[in-house]
Order: sequence, then structure tokens, then C-alpha cells
Amino acid sequence: MLSHWREKTTLLNRLSQCHLCGLNIENRLVTDMWCQHCYQYFLSQPRCLRCGIPTLTTVDQCGNCLSNPPVWHRLYCVNDYTFPTSGYVHQFKYQKKFWFAKNLARLLANNIDQPAPIITGVPLHWQRYIRRGFNQSELLAHYLAKQSPNSIHLKQAFIRTRSTPAQQGLSKEQRQVNLHQAFQLSRIPKASHVAIVDDVVTTGCTVRHLCKLLLEVGVERIDIYCVCRTPEPAS
Repeated sequence: MLSHWREKTTLLNRLSQCHLCGLNIENRLVTDMWCQHCYQYFLSQPRCLRCGIPTLTTVDQCGNCLSNPPVWHRLYCVNDYTFPTSGYVHQFKYQKKFWFAKNLARLLANNIDQPAPIITGVPLHWQRYIRRGFNQSELLAHYLAKQSPNSIHLKQAFIRTRSTPAQQGLSKEQRQVNLHQAFQLSRIPKASHVAIVDDVVTTGCTVRHLCKLLLEVGVERIDIYCVCRTPEPAS
């Protein structure tokens, strides 16, 4: 009995400590995982509200968006792919720490001022799903929908029709070729405003393909929700 009590006490102490610095968390109103000091690391810098790329001051559309606007209407993110956000995304996605999804979704939800009534995730090919054990985008979408009483998670709105090499390390042109005819719409959303969730958006090729499928069936507004937004790699 005494041993069980000690184990329980140790677990409670760990749960009350910041996952990043190890200090006690005094206020759990914002997050259950990080202290107020470490939470500041996740605060986003000024960005273009359309594409999500960092700007000197927050703007509705940057110069690139004015000349070549993306097919979506708004992109929400937590931060760039930098410490400590990048580390949590990497562990979540590649080290199967799927329990990080709840807190990452909460960080992202804090930045979303107009939640979409329907939220869905980027699909995984079934072979990759079996290897990973879960779809990180759909898991984030699940918790994001729970953050908003007026949003629902539309599961598997898209299917991946063929397995493709990982996008990481490819140029924008290579990514476009890699994803050609790789997706299909499997469920038509019954709303004019839809959000697509991905863990990281770089060139936007993946979400761009999915946006076009939604636009073809009459969706009027599409937002992108991602944990990290990174600049496009050099060609």
C-alpha cells in the first residue's frame, strides 16, 4: 500500500511539472503541459494571415499573396519549425508520441479566431498508416474540433489513392509531381467553410491539392490549420 501511494505521488508530481523545463506549473488554465515561461516559446511572430509566412508586421496579405494568392483563404499555425515546437512535432509524428496531439491542438486552437464548422485532416496512404499506427493530421483535427463547440471533425474526407515518397527534402516542383492524382474526395462536406489540418506546411502542395477537390464540390472558404509553417525550400 505504501509503495503504491509513493508511486501515485511521484506520478502526480511529474504531471504538475513543465514538460520542457521541469519546473512546477502554477497555472493550468492555458496549458496542461508547459509552464507560463516555456509557453512563451510557442507564441507566434507576426505573419501574413493568408499564407502564414513570417512578416515584419501582421498583414492580411503579403506581396506574394497579392500577386499569386493561394487557393485557401486563411492559414493558422503555432509557429515556425523551430525549437521547441519542431521537437514536439517530430516526436509526435515519428516517435509515436500520439498523446502530444491534445496539447499541440490546444496551442493551435488559441490562434484560431474564426473556427470552421467542419475540420478534416490530410490523409495517409494505408501502408504508411499501418507503419505509423495513426494519422497525425486526423488526430489533431479530432482535438481541434473538441476545442470549438461549433465545429465537427469530418473523418477521412479524403483518401490517398497511391503511396508516394515523403515530401521532405523535395523541391516545390518535385512535390507537385510527387502528389499528382494522389488524392480523392471521399466525403462531401455539408458546409461552405472547411478547415484542413496538417502537422507541417512547407510549400503547401499537399493542402493545395486537397483545396482544389473541395472547391470543385462548392466549398466557398477553406482554411489551413497547421502546427508549423516553414518557408519554401530553395529550388
